Amino acid sequence: MVRGRTQELVRNAELYHRRFEKSSAPANPRTGVAVVTCIDARLNIYGMLGLAEGDAHIIRNAGGVITDDVVRSLAASQHLTGTSEIMLIMHDGCRMRTITDDEFADKLQAASGFRPGWPPAGFTDPAQELRRAMDALRHNPFLLNSTRISGFIYNERTGNLRELELDTLLTQPGPTAPVVGVVDSAVDLGS
Repeated sequence: MVRGRTQELVRNAELYHRRFEKSSAPANPRTGVAVVTCIDARLNIYGMLGLAEGDAHIIRNAGGVITDDVVRSLAASQHLTGTSEIMLIMHDGCRMRTITDDEFADKLQAASGFRPGWPPAGFTDPAQELRRAMDALRHNPFLLNSTRISGFIYNERTGNLRELELDTLLTQPGPTAPVVGVVDSAVDLGS
């Protein structure tokens, strides 16, 4: 028997099921976009980007960082469902900015008796992490050469989404490509 808050969510799923009509949403995202972002509950990606069911793949993890599993999901998104663009969204108030990898690993070890075998992937500067992530994706052999990658930073206090000026194709030069700072103007996609 499901208990706690999950029980309420299961009741919501039952109501959803009663109202459910056969979904017209395609299995392949209509926009051809895969979004990688943080698990933070304040980031309503569908509302922020004006997406509906079937519009895009949304891949989330703590920090919205590029991990092996994110690459696996992006490769499946591209090679199995035809996405051709990757949108990375990080945010100003991310909790992964508040702890170092060692501190987080120590905390987990103290709680469980085990040290994680995976990197916690903390960071201090979302713009720097976005540049690193975009570079990592640009050089990943499992992603299509024609992939367009763009990076954004969301401010959860104001609702503004600002683009990191590094929109690029995978086929562009690697580490020597010019890096430009965050754009001063904000894109407000919420209105």
